[in-house]
Order: sequence, then C-alpha cells, then structure tokens
Amino acid sequence: QVQLVESGGGLVQPGGSLRLSCRFSGFTFSRYAMSWYRQATGKERELVASISSSGSTNYVDSVKGRFTISRDIAKNTVHLQMNSLKPEDTAVYYCNAKSVYSYWGQGTQVTVSS
Repeated sequence: QVQLVESGGGLVQPGGSLRLSCRFSGFTFSRYAMSWYRQATGKERELVASISSSGSTNYVDSVKGRFTISRDIAKNTVHLQMNSLKPEDTAVYYCNAKSVYSYWGQGTQVTVSS
C-alpha cells in the first residue's frame, strides 16, 4: 500500500524558515520522481519543486534561491527546506510521487504571516 505522509507545516513570520518532510512507503523510491506542489486558497495547484530518480532538481521561478528539495533514501523521506518565506508562499503543500502512477499525500498547511 502506497502512503505519503507530510509534516512540518505551520505558522511562520515573513523571512522565516520551515522544513517540510514527506515520508513514503509502499513503492521503490528509485523509480519515482518526487515533487512538492502547493495550492493557495482560490488558486490552482502548482508545482513548486521536484527531484528526479537520478537526483536532478527543478524549481518554479518564484522559489528559486529560497527553497531546496532533497531526499534521504535510507529514511524514505523527501524534504523541502523553505527559507526567506513570503506571505505569498502561504498554501497547503502536497507531496507527490510519480512514475507510471501518481500518488499524493494529504497536505500540510504553511501560513506566512506577521
């Protein structure tokens, strides 16, 4: 059974940092690309960052230089380190695993506000 469980969201002031984690089980990590998406209220879900099975990374322009995606294969976990957070980063963040099939976590809320 495939499971993805996100954690690490919360309330942070502008300029602050958060580290999201996505622990996965039930599939072979090496065959999947792992991504973080986010969805703000009233907006479409957007791709934030991804890491391929070979380890190459990609980011949406709005987070380049501030967010870093990484993976810990031994711990079956993918992280999203978010620095210099802005109010416009406020959203529910979702972990995604994609190969032939696509799987989603339940999401974790990130709120950036003073």
